[in-house]
Amino acid sequence: MAGTTPTGTTLAEVMTELAELDDPKAREANERRGDDHGVNLGRLRALAKRLKTQQELACRLWETGDTAARLLAILICRPKAFERDRLDAMLREARAPKVHDWLVTYVVKKNPHAEELRLAWSADPDPVVASAGWALTTERVAKKPEGLDLAGLLDVIKAEMKDAPDRLQWAMNHCLAQIGIEHAEHRARAIDIGERLEVLKDYPTPPGCTSPYAPVWITELVRRQHGE
Repeated sequence: MAGTTPTGTTLAEVMTELAELDDPKAREANERRGDDHGVNLGRLRALAKRLKTQQELACRLWETGDTAARLLAILICRPKAFERDRLDAMLREARAPKVHDWLVTYVVKKNPHAEELRLAWSADPDPVVASAGWALTTERVAKKPEGLDLAGLLDVIKAEMKDAPDRLQWAMNHCLAQIGIEHAEHRARAIDIGERLEVLKDYPTPPGCTSPYAPVWITELVRRQHGE
């Protein structure tokens, strides 16, 4: 694409470059995690940096349905430009885990409709959609807990996390850990719930990484915060 100015790049040119970046080894690794694309994320970010923010191109990339194109769309879009219903539709279309995670993290969290969507998604019968609601709740637990019923959230987690589908369970577990890490008055109960449910207790954790098992996660992060 030499000679093409970033703002003059066409959809076809970007799709061609994404196809050229596709690496069979990367695809194999990504597919093990449920992501059907073969583009190294570092190279994808470099392409996004070159393209810069282009909302129209981002929308057209998303409409292709291609996972790598959607990840690129997320990186070059304007998060605040999306209407609530559009984000709701996009989340329901985002079945690849990485697209789902990036959409919530890089777009929805920065959008003025985030709180409205958090409430709607948390109660959604689709567990993948509900997991997005819980991810937004975890963000609020950490950054804007005012108005949240933390004890009530712990009640729901205690009752529902053990039997929740994988992605919803993971999101609820993250929320449980975040409550325990950030809110000392709820820490003992959060650890107790984690110990009783034993969710992710045996999750394989590489050396040097923190286990996602909530009691260990909470204890380790609190220890670090206090410089112990």
